[in-house]
Amino acid sequence: MGFRQYKFGAAGVGLMLGFSMCITLFGPSNDFRSGVSTWVGLDKQLSLGRVIGFSYEDPTVSGDGKPVTVILDKDPKTGEAIDPPQRFYVYKAGTKFSPGVNHPELLGPGVEDLSLSIGKIKAADVSSGAVFTVSKGEFNGEEIDYIENVTATRGWSPEETLRAAGDENSRYVGKGKTIYISEGCWWCHTLLPEQTQDWQVFGAPPFLGDFNGEMPTAFGSDRKAPDLLHVAARNSSREWMEMHFFNPRLVQPNSIMPRFDYLWGKTDADGNTIDYAKWRAEYMAYLNGESIYPPEVPKPAPDSEVRALIDWILTSLK
Repeated sequence: MGFRQYKFGAAGVGLMLGFSMCITLFGPSNDFRSGVSTWVGLDKQLSLGRVIGFSYEDPTVSGDGKPVTVILDKDPKTGEAIDPPQRFYVYKAGTKFSPGVNHPELLGPGVEDLSLSIGKIKAADVSSGAVFTVSKGEFNGEEIDYIENVTATRGWSPEETLRAAGDENSRYVGKGKTIYISEGCWWCHTLLPEQTQDWQVFGAPPFLGDFNGEMPTAFGSDRKAPDLLHVAARNSSREWMEMHFFNPRLVQPNSIMPRFDYLWGKTDADGNTIDYAKWRAEYMAYLNGESIYPPEVPKPAPDSEVRALIDWILTSLK
């Protein structure tokens, strides 16, 4: 009899936990679907792609299969000026589209309507790739942002768009956030300022529509370090970021953040092999007062992981 009582009790606890999980998962999902995507939400999902983190198209969580964000001041097809410069999201052939393109109902009322009717997002084809941007339109007398499939509306191809941008104007945002997640940065940093005195230090908290189609949000588990949601608005220096990731003590002597110098890989921007042992020996000499200046941090190679990580920080976290 005692065993049966335990069995029924365990089943009851299981049912209660299952029901609470259903509320936890489906409740917010319905809220997200009813929310109207903001420009921030559209920018994030288009720059990140289908999903960030472990997935069948990126099983090693290395940032493969992600779109490239480019910033253009000129139409690559007509040469006409784009003023002010605008962000475009290039999906090469085979790159999976963002959730809002695949499931427009996630975009919210109005945004879905304009993205389908004017933006022609359903004309996008994964097999040939596409270029998207965030445009402004009017719905029920109100100006809102929506997704435009530039490949369908202006005839831009992914290849010519990337050529027009060049590496200088390309940002590997999706790969960068993947690295943020895979390196466990969210254990110490949050992406969610609270509605308290955080506003004065880290900026205003996000809106519901900032998360439509973003997977995962990576809010963070515990704040042992500053919130990063608006960090690029506080510090937009790429050089500072490079020093900070190579060795945080270069810019903040009492920092407890670990080094992420290995994200540079084997070579620097000029193709020279990075001698990590020599750099650390010179840094220790600097700490011991044997040298006036610390050694210079190598410039990251264009295809390095740290370049993508900084691209994400300076492009998305404003």
